[in-house]
Amino acid sequence: MIIHRQRLGITLLLYLFLASLAVLAVIPFYITIINSSHSDVSIVRSLNLLPGNHLMRNYDYIRRSMNIWRGFANSLTVSVPSVVLSLYFGSLTAYGFSKYRFRFSRPLFFLILMTLMVPMQLGLVGYYLMHSRLGLLDTYIPLILPWFAHPPTVFFMKMYIDSAIPDELIEAGRIDGSGEFRTFNTLILPLLTPAIATLAIFNFVSSWNNYIMPLTILFSRSRFTLPLLIAMLRGVYSDNYGAIYLGVAMSIVPIIAVYAAVSRKIIGGLVVGSVKG
Repeated sequence: MIIHRQRLGITLLLYLFLASLAVLAVIPFYITIINSSHSDVSIVRSLNLLPGNHLMRNYDYIRRSMNIWRGFANSLTVSVPSVVLSLYFGSLTAYGFSKYRFRFSRPLFFLILMTLMVPMQLGLVGYYLMHSRLGLLDTYIPLILPWFAHPPTVFFMKMYIDSAIPDELIEAGRIDGSGEFRTFNTLILPLLTPAIATLAIFNFVSSWNNYIMPLTILFSRSRFTLPLLIAMLRGVYSDNYGAIYLGVAMSIVPIIAVYAAVSRKIIGGLVVGSVKG
């Protein structure tokens, strides 16, 4: 009886701790949404916990200054192909490293891991000069191309394939006369759905929130992605924090929608991909 009560007490404390963490995680989003409906004066003077009545005024400020919906479309134009390309080619590369034995496979994989330690900013100047000579500046191509070879995707997918895809399945496909690419596309890829869903949200957030690369590559305001337009709000409105909060809140909506769509797959992918067996 005493042991049962102790376990119950520990369980309640654990749930209380997890609930506190959840509240701490939600508070910044809640404050952002609430402040997006308040005036600049109200935001500066006090901490607002209830919605205000300046939501439409803040939206009108944004709408008159910039085409934020065009920014949404531009960000989707970059993010959706980036995610699709990173997931497919990252999975294909990881499959090769996991299931094929070839010369220098381990050094090549360690080279990919080493690139994870190199900050993107170190290659920014060279990347800019390369695309300048190719005439690709002020286009979305330089923002999408790096996702063809995305080291974090390759690393995560290799770990998942090592633990979740048996070699016997591949051998069975070969016995049935399936080619290597057909085996990957029809047998392996569907089994990678949990890991793909997990990486889909991570890669989407990374591409959607990318600021430094579009800032370097894009010049035309009509091509600006959403983070660039939101960054311009500070300069356009000076101290209009209500408009800034509204712009940030609007930019979060697609991320929440994508996460809600694949959240169950994310949890399953993390659990299975972390277990070696």
